[in-house]
Amino acid sequence: MRILKLWNPAACSVFTHLHSIATQSRGGEGKGEGVGGNMKYLIKELRISLMVTLSLVILLCGIYPLLVWIVGQGLFTAESNGSLLVHKSTIVGSNLLSQGFTDPKYFHPRPSAAGQGYDAACSGGSNLGPTSKKLVDGVRQRVVAYRAENHLAPDTPVPADAVTASASGLDPHISMKNALLQARRVAKARSLTVELVMEKIDVHTEGRNLGILGEPRVNVLMLNLDLDGKL
Repeated sequence: MRILKLWNPAACSVFTHLHSIATQSRGGEGKGEGVGGNMKYLIKELRISLMVTLSLVILLCGIYPLLVWIVGQGLFTAESNGSLLVHKSTIVGSNLLSQGFTDPKYFHPRPSAAGQGYDAACSGGSNLGPTSKKLVDGVRQRVVAYRAENHLAPDTPVPADAVTASASGLDPHISMKNALLQARRVAKARSLTVELVMEKIDVHTEGRNLGILGEPRVNVLMLNLDLDGKL
């Protein structure tokens, strides 16, 4: 008896009324025309859908990218082309990407876990967690090596960015403290005064973003190229 109550004639009349309203909202399409009317309505809806899709394709895949390209090339030419650094018609790098420097006469960047190290085609971190023994042992080894290569006392605090890789493995910056601790080594290797090297560091130090975000930082590639006289 409960099942039969679900098929209430009054409820059926409501659905019939709603169907009548839907048919009238289409301007009578399909009324009294059977399958032919429904096909006309379907074709009309398909035509509208195709026109909307085609319009969005032209707008979002053609006009919008073209406008972005024009604005980028017109107002931000260097940034739009990768912020490339050119010396004597040869591209020597990008000021957005780190490069591996190991020679004592160069400032050394942050460690990198991108590919085999500093691989721009394989950006990424080590994915090692803070409890990872491999990470802890690696950091300890880097601390010892950093103090040794920069002729620092065994108890000298080492900046975190000098012994840990960035998330991308391509961070072009090091902290001011990191750069200052390397200054004497670089000056000695190049037979320069520490004061001159410090001046170079100041030139390539970038301030906080918007004056409040982050910390002052030094672009390693720009600094090294400047020391080589390639800027």
